[in-house]
Amino acid sequence: MKKQKENKEFILKYFNSLSGKVKDAKICDQYMTDNELKEHILFFDTIFPKYEIFADEMTAEDDRVTIRARLKGIHEGTFNGIPPTFKKVEMPFAVSYTIQNDKIVNHWLIADQIALMEQLGVMEANVER
Repeated sequence: MKKQKENKEFILKYFNSLSGKVKDAKICDQYMTDNELKEHILFFDTIFPKYEIFADEMTAEDDRVTIRARLKGIHEGTFNGIPPTFKKVEMPFAVSYTIQNDKIVNHWLIADQIALMEQLGVMEANVER
């Protein structure tokens, strides 16, 4: 149980160090060896500069921490051919991190990109949500 608590605290510290700030390779390298995750973070920071991340729910088991969270930001960069809209967005996501030696070594991520596309105005919002 102690390790799970430490891993959850590590992830909260990681979220707090990235949230609302410019993300760069140096800060990512402090928390991860997972290059795919690092590239994802840096890519999204070009689209939603200084985006914020909020953990809504967190569980830990063995060397994994799984989180249901939200990204909040302003669309200021081109995303999948969509030019900047300067709209505020909030995208729910879930991510599971594998942590070894106080580093994220692997992740699994799913994001509600339909909600994002609706907020950017490129998909019609489903009123039944």
